[in-house]
Parts: sequence; structure tokens; C-alpha cells
Amino acid sequence: MAGAQTIPVKERFNAGEEVQYELYFKWGILMPRAGQATLSIKDTRYEDNPAYHYNLLFRTSGMFEKIFSMRDTIDCYFTPEMLLLRSEKRVNENDYYLIDDLKFSYSTGKTSAHSHRYTPSRTKIDTMIVSEQYMFDMLGATMYLRSLDWDNMKQGDEFPFHVVIGRDRINISFRYTGQQIVERNETLKYRTRHFYIDIFDDAFTQSKAAAGDDENHIPVKIRAKLKIGAAEVYYKSSKGLRYPLTSRVEIPRR
Repeated sequence: MAGAQTIPVKERFNAGEEVQYELYFKWGILMPRAGQATLSIKDTRYEDNPAYHYNLLFRTSGMFEKIFSMRDTIDCYFTPEMLLLRSEKRVNENDYYLIDDLKFSYSTGKTSAHSHRYTPSRTKIDTMIVSEQYMFDMLGATMYLRSLDWDNMKQGDEFPFHVVIGRDRINISFRYTGQQIVERNETLKYRTRHFYIDIFDDAFTQSKAAAGDDENHIPVKIRAKLKIGAAEVYYKSSKGLRYPLTSRVEIPRR
């Protein structure tokens, strides 16, 4: 029964993949760099069984480091068949510490997530959330995006799922809007598949994602609207990819 929640993404990566990103804050014509992030996948063991460890490391940089420093970490553990087992998010923002611990279980066609949010001094949330759809943490949802069969989708196709955040089960859908070119500068572009990320919750805004149009399916650009301005995440570099990054197009200078 848990097989209904496995995602067909194993052919998109190798253990040892590591991708670097840069985060910018866009406000009018200003677009300072706000931070950097690393996504990595490794072989590991979880509760003495083989597993994949999918990890996000984020830290602020530049002037944002002086104004409001952040050190966020998310650790996801998947079975070898890519069934999400656990997500641990550790937030360290200006010396404020918070941990979100999600443990996933599967039975009778349903996914359950035990959500435990706590600080070093007290428990803030301890509850169970159930879904009959795909359900992930925020980082695991990026693996779901990579698993989609882009060759057999048409513009307007939607792929709904749930994300657990604290005590809430957020309704989200990837909405495919076709191919798009992402320009980084005059000599570097990426061929991508573009998606709107429709988030059906008043606390969030609609976001966009563009992933490289090659066999790796790695995100190249993510844009999220904020109350003031927007956050934009751009692919910087990678190593250990399973396939050549053929979505990258370099144009010689004249």
C-alpha cells in the first residue's frame, strides 16, 4: 500500500549529487544577493535500513547576514524506492532555535505524518496529519517535481499534493505552463520546463519554478512573491549529476 506514495524519481539522480544555488532578494530595481543554499543526496542508513539522505543547507550572506542571519537545515530520509520516511528541519535565525520533526507512515491508502515542533525549552506542536494524496515536507516536494514525466504532459496539466507545515496540511499543485528560456546573462541561458506552484493557503503566495529541460530535472530558478518584493533562487553549479546538464546553453562572446 505504501507503493502508492513512492515517486518515480530514482532515474533522475545519483547518490553523491550536489547542487549549489544563490538566493536574491528583488525589490524594485534592486536585487542584492541574500544567501546561498546547497542541495545534496547521499546513501545512508535510517533505522538500520538502506536509505537516501536528501539535505538542504541554507545561510544568509552579504548585508542580510548582518541584518538577520539565518542557518536553516532540512534533512529528508527516503527509502531506496523513494518513499519519504522523515523530515527534520532545524531553524537558527538570529539565535532563535526551532525544530520541525515530521515522521511519515503509510497504511490503507493513506499517508500519516506525526508533526512535532519544538524549541530547546518546550513543545509547540505535537499532532498527526493524514492525507489520501501525495504528502511531503517542503523539501521532499522538490523531488516530486523532478519525478514528473515531462514528455507526456501538456500545458495546463496539474499535479496536486499536500505539504505538512506545523499543524497544517497545505494544498499545493504544480501547474505546467510549457517550455521557457531562463537567461542568466548575455552568454548563459537554460532551457527549462516552467511550472506555477499554486498554494491554496492565505499565508502563502503563488510561486514559480523552472527546472532544466534534460534528464536531471533539477530546479534552475524558483521565484516566490513576498509581502515586500520577491525571493529568487538561481542554479549556480553542480557535481555528481547522473546525466550531462544539456539544458545549459553557453553563447560565445562576439
